[in-house]
Amino acid sequence: MLCITSSSSSPAPLQPPRRSRAPSDRAAPPGIAGGGNVRLSVLSVQRDVRRSEPAKSKFATAATVQENKTMAATEVDVNHLPIYKVDPKLEKFKDHFSYRMKKYLDQKCSIEKNEGCLEDFSKGYLKFGINTNKDETVYREWAPAAQEAQLVGDFNDWNGANHHMEKDKFGVWSIKIDHVKGEPAIPHNSRVKFRFRHGGVWVDRIPAWIRYATVDASKFGAPYDGVHWDPPASERYVFMYPRPPKPDAPHIYEAHVGMSGEKPAVSTYREFADNVLPRIRANNYNTVQLMAVMEHSYYASFGYHVTNFFAVSSRSGTPEDLKYLVDKAHSLGLRVLMDVVHSHASNNVTDGLNGYDVGQNTHESYFHTGDRGYHKLWDSRLFNYANWEVLRFLLSNLRYWMDEFMFDGFRFDGVTSMLYHHHGINVGFTGNYKEYFSVDTDVDAVVYMMLANHLMHKILPEATIVAEDVSGMPVLCRPVDKGGIGFDYRLAMAIPDRWIDYLKNKDDSEWSMGEIAHTLTNRRYTEKCIAYAESHDQSIVGDKTIAFLLMDKEMYTGMSDLQPASPTIDRGIALQKMIHFITMALGGDGYLNFMGNEFGHPEWIDFPREGNNWSYDKCRRQWSLVDTDHLRYKYMNVFDQAMNALDENFSFLSSPKQIVSDMNEKEKVIVFERGDLVFVFNFHPKKTYNGYKVGCDLPGKYRVALDSDAFVFGGHGRVGHDVDHFTSPEGVPGVPETNFNNRPNSFRVLSPPRTCVAYYRVDEEAEQLEGKAETVGASSPEIINLDATPTEEYEETAERMATSGAKKGRKSERQSSHKSTK
Repeated sequence: MLCITSSSSSPAPLQPPRRSRAPSDRAAPPGIAGGGNVRLSVLSVQRDVRRSEPAKSKFATAATVQENKTMAATEVDVNHLPIYKVDPKLEKFKDHFSYRMKKYLDQKCSIEKNEGCLEDFSKGYLKFGINTNKDETVYREWAPAAQEAQLVGDFNDWNGANHHMEKDKFGVWSIKIDHVKGEPAIPHNSRVKFRFRHGGVWVDRIPAWIRYATVDASKFGAPYDGVHWDPPASERYVFMYPRPPKPDAPHIYEAHVGMSGEKPAVSTYREFADNVLPRIRANNYNTVQLMAVMEHSYYASFGYHVTNFFAVSSRSGTPEDLKYLVDKAHSLGLRVLMDVVHSHASNNVTDGLNGYDVGQNTHESYFHTGDRGYHKLWDSRLFNYANWEVLRFLLSNLRYWMDEFMFDGFRFDGVTSMLYHHHGINVGFTGNYKEYFSVDTDVDAVVYMMLANHLMHKILPEATIVAEDVSGMPVLCRPVDKGGIGFDYRLAMAIPDRWIDYLKNKDDSEWSMGEIAHTLTNRRYTEKCIAYAESHDQSIVGDKTIAFLLMDKEMYTGMSDLQPASPTIDRGIALQKMIHFITMALGGDGYLNFMGNEFGHPEWIDFPREGNNWSYDKCRRQWSLVDTDHLRYKYMNVFDQAMNALDENFSFLSSPKQIVSDMNEKEKVIVFERGDLVFVFNFHPKKTYNGYKVGCDLPGKYRVALDSDAFVFGGHGRVGHDVDHFTSPEGVPGVPETNFNNRPNSFRVLSPPRTCVAYYRVDEEAEQLEGKAETVGASSPEIINLDATPTEEYEETAERMATSGAKKGRKSERQSSHKSTK
């Protein structure tokens, strides 16, 4: 969401934005400054472990207390944080880290002193807003600037004369309404608003904690109405399935429910659950990331201009419908993350949180005043994270979505804007640590994120929390009690910009293997990344999907498998597979794909707006393209299935072993090891290398685990899958400089142009044991025809192809282990 430029003098440069976007769009994500922590020729990254710990007055005070020093010092020694051992360069900024850690501990201490504990503090949604108790309905709202207040709605014919509210010393208004004849006075699914007077003027606002909001679609530009959502027990959705376990490496499917259908209309939560979730599971993803869940009155904002933070977007259904979606995902073994927007709020007054700002001072508002409270690029309001009630509101918001809807974690949007007072606007991050730790750092926002990450992992230790940060902030993904901010992953945002730059501005012969490898591996030591070649950002109107950049208008006429592929289509499908596979295999500790890009969805995304005559044509997913058997989209889709299956079986993304041994600029080849696999990528447009020498770690016999050129993936079938590749020793054992590309062993392969192949090492002893078992009647191993023609059950074959080597490898390991323990 940021418009950031970059200096080219940095040792870990960021990529400049592709364009300046409208406030409702996502800004071009530059990248992650590695700060010199990257090794390319031999990159061996060690992983680390998990989580965190840890600051007065009550409701409306600023909450930047200076007390509880003794407790703060005993919880964490703020002067000797573990992050200094991981990155000694951070010690130069010890004063900054000591200050922010102490501020975090003091804030946490103050919450515990005044509210009981952080977990209770985060249950604000059970106290604020409208809640029904045994004999009464209670409504509370924080609005210190209001001089009088009433609750109005359908239940009292919008006449608040008999429903005046009382204000306490903290600016919280409240009212208790007795049940009528045993039933709540405010019926379920009825409209309500908070009416208050300021400066002699009465205004109506949607309750800040409202859980549902709707609009009269028949009236153009009509404001939203708050709706009291409290269905009877018979209508409440009851979750039936437990949360799936946290995967070692998340394979994230980024999705927008509203645009997930093929019809030119807004799709529903139930349609997504029934029609799209099975596709996601079939492609071997383990996590779904849902965009635009929080209510937003402007559809084209992609969900990033939130108006009602506790309300489910009503365009796609009710809160119970969303619960059905999450439960259905869990039943399929899919975890569900929510795209949460706590970096800013919609500027809307009538139906947004901004309506509570009537010119009061910042300590009595959700937002900062003046320029500090307004994001000039996004045309939105900025939170005052030091305010007690803002902390309650935002922390409770996270707790609400996790507890009530069973979300398994979040992707925090716009983290860069939160981290800095300048919000990253027109700032070039060069990787110099002074850019991260200075007066420009918004410590209040950092403390909020530390509290949020501590809370979420306390409530749900298996939570997955991802940060969208383009600046490369160090220790963003280190545990809070180690001195970090506490996220689990950050998005590797430089990667898609690199691919877009190459596809738009460079001929294939100009692609640099070293630059590609550097971009993919340029990440901070011990901080995990989610890699992606393209997300929703890269597809917004004005840009195109990678497939459409590669094949453009020929996708309209050249995707039929009933005719030979043109050079453009042949190149496009080959590079689509290679770009996504090398991004996944080398770019991070997890992988993300945006809905439809797994099969090369053409064109771009454009929400209905006045400029396109309110058309939904580009705001949908054309699933029929991949479902039509004679179209070539199926090949990219089934390769996506195989990529994910390969990691499911070999777990290379979660392996600490990552070694890039060859970046051959002349031959356009990249060779690397990840986990137990050896990957060979030949980006040359024409050259086939027969007997290309590949370095590896362990000696033995290697076979093909996954081949992008196989017939089942729309390739030419040039790589033999029944070939055994035997290694040869290289140089003096234990002396890397005498080895081949610093690897102690090597083997030779056939490498056709625009092809990528992953090889696995065969456990020969276990294979022999397996062969003996077969001779005495044991079930034979799965037979897979890797050279089948494209028309021969391509989906089933592809899935088995990706798993067959893994199954044999894992089976061999188990047998070998069993034998050794006898």
